[in-house]
Amino acid sequence: MGRVKTGGGWRAILYTFKKSREAGGFFKLWKAMRSKNACKTCALGMGGQSGGMVNEAGHFPEVCKKSFQAMVADMQGGVKPEFFATYSVAQLQQFSPYQMEHSGRLVEPVVLEKGAQYYKPISWDDALGRIARRLKGVQPDETFWYFSGRSSNEAGFLLQLFARLYGTNHVNNCSFYCHQASGVGMASVLGTGAGTVKLEDLERADIVFLIGGNPASNHPRMMRTLMQVRRNGGKVVVINPIVETGLVNFSVPSDPWSLLFGTKIASTYVQPHVGGDLALMYGLLKRIREMGATDEAYLAAHTHGWPELAARLDALHWEEIVEKSGVSQEQIDDIAAQYAKSERAVFAWTMGVTHHLHGGATVQAIAALALVRGMIGKPGAGLQPIRGHSNIQGLGTVGVTPQLKETIFRRLEETFGVKLPTTKGFDTLECLEAADAGKMRLAFCLGGNLWGASPDATYAKRALSKCDMVVTMSTTLNTGHASGLGAEETIILPVLARDEEPEPSTQESMFSYIRLSDGGERRHVGPRAEVEIIADLAVRVLGETVAGSGGQVIDWREMAHTSTIRQAIARIVPGLEGMATIETTRKEFSIPGRSLASPTFPTADGRATLFVHDLPAVPTGLQLMTIRSEGQFNTVVYEEEDLYRNQTRRDLVLIHPDDIARFGLTAGGRCRIRSSAGEMRGVYVSAFEEIRPGSVAMYYPESNVLVPKAADPLSRTPAYKSVAVTVEPDLIEARALRPKPELVAAGMPKEKMKQC
Repeated sequence: MGRVKTGGGWRAILYTFKKSREAGGFFKLWKAMRSKNACKTCALGMGGQSGGMVNEAGHFPEVCKKSFQAMVADMQGGVKPEFFATYSVAQLQQFSPYQMEHSGRLVEPVVLEKGAQYYKPISWDDALGRIARRLKGVQPDETFWYFSGRSSNEAGFLLQLFARLYGTNHVNNCSFYCHQASGVGMASVLGTGAGTVKLEDLERADIVFLIGGNPASNHPRMMRTLMQVRRNGGKVVVINPIVETGLVNFSVPSDPWSLLFGTKIASTYVQPHVGGDLALMYGLLKRIREMGATDEAYLAAHTHGWPELAARLDALHWEEIVEKSGVSQEQIDDIAAQYAKSERAVFAWTMGVTHHLHGGATVQAIAALALVRGMIGKPGAGLQPIRGHSNIQGLGTVGVTPQLKETIFRRLEETFGVKLPTTKGFDTLECLEAADAGKMRLAFCLGGNLWGASPDATYAKRALSKCDMVVTMSTTLNTGHASGLGAEETIILPVLARDEEPEPSTQESMFSYIRLSDGGERRHVGPRAEVEIIADLAVRVLGETVAGSGGQVIDWREMAHTSTIRQAIARIVPGLEGMATIETTRKEFSIPGRSLASPTFPTADGRATLFVHDLPAVPTGLQLMTIRSEGQFNTVVYEEEDLYRNQTRRDLVLIHPDDIARFGLTAGGRCRIRSSAGEMRGVYVSAFEEIRPGSVAMYYPESNVLVPKAADPLSRTPAYKSVAVTVEPDLIEARALRPKPELVAAGMPKEKMKQC
């Protein structure tokens, strides 16, 4: 069909029919998508009690390719019994993320024992018995617990409660690898780590800053909102080192006019250096001050630190700003002028901001840019990190964090009459560092792909291999099941998908909106509900009940029911009181106090705090940014093509033609890429004019072997998007980088098996 020149459009509609065939027919997929369950992919909040394909504002149809991809993956056939007997671990390590995902649904527990080359099926009783014995045989702080944002509030709350009553605070979620810098940065400024706007605020904005993100690929439903902003006469300023097709033009399939004629999304598009966002924010701050466009009364009444920041801006030279941002002063002046005229501005960003050694500082600077014009605490304006996983924010809300908020800690102890550990809980990187030092004996993962998501893949593999046991609760296979292995045992526990759960569960959108998912009929015999597994394990380790002081009792059998867990959450977590009755009232709700309609902030004195920063030096040489493709969600690869970037494979590097010439490379040829963490050979060179010269891009998680484990000091988020690399021609023979085995999988369509 030729080069893609717009996002969405007729291709997206045709893709719907393609996925329908894979799912067994259009009406079968339609029924699944319309079930009353929150979307399984990003945190924009589709689904819930209004039925699938409905957003928080009640608009229908709201759906995207990511939604279809996740649903069809869950509708796969089960992994065939002979699969694990056919493929050794060494062979599984040669599978691509795409192949692992399309191997079928996991339907029975499996274990890889020390010295064995193959996983083998085991019973649920055997699997949980092995895990319980390991937990009883080690010290609690020799274990760590990792949570995926795809799980429910109920599962997250229950597992963190079990881990703490077991005796450890090594409780962390995948946000440390994505938006932890957003939460830490915003909380330090405003006293809250959640976005300050609702969905309707975003639609009412007259200017939206979209910084370091590509929602056309990663959060497609947001494109309808951006379309609406443009139709209302608003502006969209995109800041991204890559000119992304869908951010230039997007044809919203659910809107006839947009489908036929397309919608221009970006009114201004600027390409800074990779990591140049902090300098760019300071340039905008300086220019707004020079223009006299700051709201001095607002700053005096509602912030601390403006005199210090103003002095820093006055002393900052434009030459430094331009050099370190990579953006001309004329461009900065133009964007600042647009901002100065706005009345309702929303600042939104994703991991292009957070995945740097100064990610937390950049979030603080974005917040400062909003504050200097009074754009936080008014309708239609504010801050909104664009979160990935559909419940990543909810897990943080219910206590999945190394250090509990004081109120939650106190209420947990009072409600259950227990004493919780007060030892320091490790973040995700600290857990891996402790494992590499031989201080961790067991890793327990509630979903996700810890190995695949971690920086420095070689190091992560070594660290996990020093744990006696690694346990993962999963719906399908991922690369971590082949490479993130324990020394003695690796166990995979098959779980039900969200729309298969026997009891309702809840999720939180990135707009702090609590959704209720009804669950549904199981597609396979064998997988179990997450809360059922956690409660069963707790019984085996802690006993059927935990007796607290004052006569309180935690009955783990009762805690296997999501309704019981919600009653506890409603009593313990501020703002979630409505969860006590949500199953009966079916009333979904916004968490009180999250969106800020007035400039009174949840800090000790109600004021925000402005911070002053030094601007990071301009990196020398090539800078690698790891990226996701249009056919991908986090570490899960649903399709190997990257449609909007016109790429048909993943074992490549996107590099500007000028850099191809500068480094003696050949478009379509092979290259060797090195960083301080590792190297990749035989990588295809893809000439890509849309990327800023001096920057290169590669697909994650395959390129994580190149990403050092250095992290932002404020948030401990690794710098996945600012990796110094060298690129040189490679004379490796032209051959496939991975063997392409015929998959023994019930769920993979024949055409996909042939491709593999």
